[in-house]
Amino acid sequence: MPQISAIIPARNEEDNIEASVVSLAAQLEIAEIIVVNDQSTDRTGEILAHLSKTVPQLIVLESVALPVGWIGKNHAVWIGAQAAKCEWLFFTDADTVHLADSAHQALEDARAYDAALVSYSPEQIAQSFGERALIPFIYCRLSRKFDFARVNDPSMSDAAANGQFLLIRRDAYEKVGGHRAVADAVLEDVALARRVKQAGFLLHFASGQGIARTRMYRTFGAMWQGWTKNLYLLLGGTRSGALKEILFAFPWPAIVFIVAGIIVQARAGLWFVVLGILWLVACHAAYARALQRNRYSARFIIYYVPGVCLYAATVAASCGKHRRGKITWKGREYSVGKP
Repeated sequence: MPQISAIIPARNEEDNIEASVVSLAAQLEIAEIIVVNDQSTDRTGEILAHLSKTVPQLIVLESVALPVGWIGKNHAVWIGAQAAKCEWLFFTDADTVHLADSAHQALEDARAYDAALVSYSPEQIAQSFGERALIPFIYCRLSRKFDFARVNDPSMSDAAANGQFLLIRRDAYEKVGGHRAVADAVLEDVALARRVKQAGFLLHFASGQGIARTRMYRTFGAMWQGWTKNLYLLLGGTRSGALKEILFAFPWPAIVFIVAGIIVQARAGLWFVVLGILWLVACHAAYARALQRNRYSARFIIYYVPGVCLYAATVAASCGKHRRGKITWKGREYSVGKP
């Protein structure tokens, strides 16, 4: 098997970094684990110093002042890529834990599909009420846009990847300019995948069930900040696209029927209420099928109503932030181009 250089950007990741590094150290194909400490102010540096004594593959680099025009994560992984020595570069996040033989599986898929870039969408751990309501709903909606078969079809223009698990062959990475070419991209993983596919290389994007798992956000505030940073762009980056998504995702007819029933009252009003309830039941059933397709537990169906409300609010807030041209992430404010 070819050897892999794993690269992790880490900014204030004291809750996650140890589990991620240890899970990578157990992968035989990973020759080096390069963690770029991106000006962390918590215990991240201290934990990495301790891990360096027990994980021989670990290399810790320090990121200095962020250059103008760069997103922090993109700059950190670019630093790591410049120091990497192996044929394959494996970009992952500090909040991602890699299951046994995941690196081997990625290399096997690269060989089987002749792919220069292999990416998986990891299992999402949802523990709090907010996570259980919003995260499965978001992934069910995004699966309609980022279809694995279309992304993997070289005749289609669709391109996508997940930065939590992104393995790329060095020659392809260098040919497309690496992360320097997407320095200011908020969705650097999708932007990089698009450049790789446009350069004529094959992609393999698939479910990460049994390969990796992640809990992206530990507080509601972090989850809100993270998804309002990304969701507008994931939906296409246009105001009309965001509005259309809210209109199609939200069960407006059910609300109209129920409100009409309350206003009209009498027997006709009762029928309106019944129609609204039946519409909501149908929406729950459709959500249950979407959960099943995306390998989520059916029990998440009970979060449908708060999920769709949170989703609509997140889409609207994300659109507002991008239209104003400012987003914030991990203590840094970035200017984003208006469409």
